Amino acid sequence: MTHLNVAAGQDAVSVTPVPDGLDESGTRLWESVADGFDLDVHEQLLLLQACRTADLLDRLSLEAGRGRLTVRNAKGEEVTNPVITEHRQQSLVLARLLASLRMPSGEEDGRPQRRGGARGSYGVRAVS
Repeated sequence: MTHLNVAAGQDAVSVTPVPDGLDESGTRLWESVADGFDLDVHEQLLLLQACRTADLLDRLSLEAGRGRLTVRNAKGEEVTNPVITEHRQQSLVLARLLASLRMPSGEEDGRPQRRGGARGSYGVRAVS
């Protein structure tokens, strides 16, 4: 999956090609991450899913822009358009996929992101 790209007068640089089937947002995301970092296979798989999710969000946004914010369900009730609900869910998926890649936050000091452990159970608060 990784190829070497040698430009005139430059050293060999490892380049991971954009997977087939990605649209504009997915391609831009892949290039912005894969060109800057040496990714392991499991990270490439997470990135690929994030890219596919970014493309799906674009398609859902287009569909939401064409339709109404609410629709009538089978019972005749006015409910949120399912496209809007799915867009919200896919936005959460994308955020979680990107967070799981643990990319640097862009801070100058180069500190890796820190993740806290499980918080544990919450105790019962005393009522006075």
